[in-house]
Formats: sequence, C-alpha cells, structure tokens
Amino acid sequence: MSKILVVDDDESLLSVVESALKREGFDVITATDGSEGLRSAFQNHPDLVILDIMLPGMSGLETCRRLRELSDMPIIMLTAMSRESDIVRGLTLGADDYVTKPFSIDELIARVYACLRRGSRRNTAEKSSVITVGRLTVDFARRKVTIDGEQVELTPTEFQLLSYLVRNRGVVIPHQRLLKEIWGPEYADQLDYLRLYVRYLRRKIEKDPSKPEIIKTEWGVGYYLENQ
Repeated sequence: MSKILVVDDDESLLSVVESALKREGFDVITATDGSEGLRSAFQNHPDLVILDIMLPGMSGLETCRRLRELSDMPIIMLTAMSRESDIVRGLTLGADDYVTKPFSIDELIARVYACLRRGSRRNTAEKSSVITVGRLTVDFARRKVTIDGEQVELTPTEFQLLSYLVRNRGVVIPHQRLLKEIWGPEYADQLDYLRLYVRYLRRKIEKDPSKPEIIKTEWGVGYYLENQ
C-alpha cells in the first residue's frame, strides 16, 4: 500500500482528497501547512506528496525545495495560479507534476497513479552505463549529468526525459511517445506540458537555449538528440 502525504490549508478540500485517496486503497497522511508537512514527511517517509503551492507561513514552493532535499519521492503541486512562471518555479524546485485548481478528483487520482509508476520505473531502470554525446555526459548509475565536465542539477523528471533522449539518440521521438513514456498515457495530449519541460531543460544544458545544439526539434513531429 502506497503512503501519500497531502499538504493543503483548505480543510474541506483536504478532506475530499483524503477520502478519495483512501477509497483507492492508499494510506493517507495530511498536514495543513508547510512546516507540519515537512515534519510528517521526515517521520512517515511517504511514497508521494500532494502539495498546495499557497500555504500559510512557509510557502508550498519552499516546502517543495526542502522536501526534495529529503528524498526523490514524487511531488504533485496543487496551484490556483495558471501563470507559467509559477508552474516553472515549482518544476525547477523538484516537483514532478502540477494540477491547476479547480480540478476533478479523477484527474488528481490519475496523476497520482502516473507519478507512482514513474517513480517505480526510476528505481528499476537500467543504471549501469555512462553515455557521452558531444559536450554532454550522463552517468545513469549515479544519476549525474555533466556539460563540459561541469555537473548540472536536474529534477528527477528532467533527468528521466534527458535519459530517454540520450538512450534513443539519433532518433526523432514523437511528442506523444515522449509524453507516454515519461509521464504516462494520461498525458498523451499534453503537448504544452512537454514543451514546458523541454524549454526549461534546455536552459540548464544548452549554451544558448534559443539555438539548441543538444536537444533538437523536428517541427510538428517531436524532439531528438543528435548522435554526435
């Protein structure tokens, strides 16, 4: 049974989410602010965290940053904000996914299952090789990425996306295939979601993100990493 921590100061929403997750068979822990959420995560070691971005005291973003220091457990951000900059900030700090309020419980449950599957794949994937492509080196065993010998810090999802492109270097990967492989079939039509991740990943690994040399775009089809 997977253990899920839900952190939200809206107690009515917290109750609804808790009940829905329990109906799915999850063990659920709740907290109403960031500090309580951190303590609970430290004590209970949840398999996944659902975290509201707007919390009293310590913000959800700061809580996310500190949670990521504890573990690479999946984190889903709940946000009433639709600005891309807020979403990107959460992803930058290590969130694996986000759901914009208002949302349906079915949507949230689907995202939970997808994140848990991704986490399981991360733990069981082949980790024995090191691949170098031009300036880029990916050490799968150590989950380490370097550009020109300098280490680059990536979130778990960014690492998984880059790893998939590296392992399939030289091949154009269609948008839908990337979405299904990295995030799950529930995300097959979320093209803007993929573009957001690719754009931010390029900011971390490209000399000039506006003129990418590592992750290339095949317009209208997908992305690829040249086999240099």
